[in-house]
This record gives sequence, structure tokens and C-alpha cells, in this order.
Amino acid sequence: MGLNDFACIEGAWQKHQSELKGYLAHRLGDAAQAEDLLQEVFLKAVRQGQQFCSLENPRAWLYQVAHNALVDYVRLKKSSVPLPDDLTVESEPIVPVDDLSECVVRVLSELSEQDRDIIQDCDIEGTKLQDFADAHHLSLPAVKSRIQRARQHMRSHMTAACQVKFDEVGHVCCHVPRPPQSAKTL
Repeated sequence: MGLNDFACIEGAWQKHQSELKGYLAHRLGDAAQAEDLLQEVFLKAVRQGQQFCSLENPRAWLYQVAHNALVDYVRLKKSSVPLPDDLTVESEPIVPVDDLSECVVRVLSELSEQDRDIIQDCDIEGTKLQDFADAHHLSLPAVKSRIQRARQHMRSHMTAACQVKFDEVGHVCCHVPRPPQSAKTL
């Protein structure tokens, strides 16, 4: 940085320093802290060098940098309240439908192969109905009908096997967890 660069910065600084200090002191309510932030603004202007001297409105630039420094300072100084040591963390309640995974495995194993395949492919793995239809040489309406029947079978099996209950809008409200059956006993 040349002497001309420093002269340009010093001239703008001398011209606007007192109003910048007043701006910061008014916002902070602390003259010493305003002085510290003012020094940060000056250092940023010095680091700009020739770019600062080519600014169309150095006053606006200085105010913007002062404002940004003020915002950063306030963010860092936000007061925080220490939490008591005996504060317990409340876990989020488990949504009943999310807790049905073991029951789903059990019921899928008890469905017919045709119902199990379409639910596994389309509902669990996300295969599009049209892709399922193409892979199984079926029409799309046939697949739509088949998946509706499979879902109805699964719902009735889950209701019975896991004692699933639904609320007034049809959402799962509760069930009795029952793991998948292991080998069938003879």
C-alpha cells in the first residue's frame, strides 16, 4: 500500500470518524466498546487499500462496515441463561404408526405371496405402479386394483395380529407390539 492510499483512507477517516463513533456509541450504550468497533472499521478500510480510495461513497462504505461490526458484536454478546444441572431432556413422543415396524414385518410374512410382492415393491421399495405393471405383464388398472386389495388385507391382518386401533380420522392411535413369528410350531 502506497502513501497515497493511506492519505486517501486517512482523509475519509478524519472526516467521518466522529460521526461513526457517535453512531456506534448510541447503538451500544458503551463508549469503550464503540471505540473498539471503530478500530475494527478503520483496519478494514486500511486492508482495502486502493479499492477504498476508488469508492464512490466512502462514508456509506464505512457506515456499512460499522453496522456489520455492530451486528456481529451483538450476535456474539447475546445473553444466555445457564441451564440447571438437574434439567431433564424430554424425548419426543413416538408416533404410534412409527412404532409398527415389527408388526409390518410379521403381517407381511402372513400375507399371500401376491399381496406381499405388490406391497413390498410398491409401498415399501417405492416402485411405481406402472413399472410394476410392466414387469409383471399387467395393465395399470389391474395393478391399482390389486394394490388396493393387498392394502385392505394388510390392514385387516394388522388390526387383528397387532391389535391396531385407529382414531376418528383413520390414523393409528395405538397397538400391541408383537414381534414377527419365528418358525411355525407343529
